[in-house]
Amino acid sequence: METYPITVGGVTRHVPLIEPLPGRRIPLVEFLGDPEFTRAAAEALRPLVPKEAEILFTTETSPIPLTHVLAEALGLPYVVARRRRRPYMEDPIIQEVQTLTLGVGEVLWLDRRFAEKLLNQRVVLVSDVVASGETMKAMEKMVLRAGGRVVGRIAAFRQGNPSLEVATVAELPVL
Repeated sequence: METYPITVGGVTRHVPLIEPLPGRRIPLVEFLGDPEFTRAAAEALRPLVPKEAEILFTTETSPIPLTHVLAEALGLPYVVARRRRRPYMEDPIIQEVQTLTLGVGEVLWLDRRFAEKLLNQRVVLVSDVVASGETMKAMEKMVLRAGGRVVGRIAAFRQGNPSLEVATVAELPVL
């Protein structure tokens, strides 16, 4: 398998190159199961979090460990939007998103009890990789619908030209 080297904060990983769409190869960044890489990325993101942030907001799955480590370092809580409905969810906020990176549409779900944690809060959106920006736009809509205010958007990596402003640590290629 062909790989691509990524270095953050002195930690290097050789990540697999995948082809989610014909003719489009991208490095697959995953923070799951890699505490050292996750800590390095979170430390690099830490100065990008606006001082007025009160809570972080992310999505399943790979951004969760990154958001957790960052939240712990900042002493902030965080909320996670799910990518499928769970049986325990009551009155969830539902938001469709077209993820161009993977070439499929998705739905984000936010249980009302977690949405309430965003009410009247200054929220920072956190992601692992931002490409088109569509997931971040969907996250922002969810925050607004929950009564929160987005004060920042951060991601460990940018890939291409997102359609909105996102502070990132490093650039990834589209090959």
